[in-house]
Amino acid sequence: MNYTYIVQCADGTFYTGWTNCLKKRMDAHNTGKAGAKYTKAKRPVTLVYYEGYATKEEAMRREYQIKQYTRVRKEQLISGL
Repeated sequence: MNYTYIVQCADGTFYTGWTNCLKKRMDAHNTGKAGAKYTKAKRPVTLVYYEGYATKEEAMRREYQIKQYTRVRKEQLISGL
């Protein structure tokens, strides 16, 4: 399974990414080992949303789509609207 996810950083900003293991990726974001450069200075991060996909390509395509969203649209997605 592959996942597209959104985390909320300590400063309130959102980061969107994809992974094949949510737990390992969240650990990486919060410990600095192979985490994203963006989240490194904004710890801790909290997983606020994710979607599962069968392929890496689907997850990456959805990641790109979500990254084009405005903050308001991301908040709507997270809240289920």
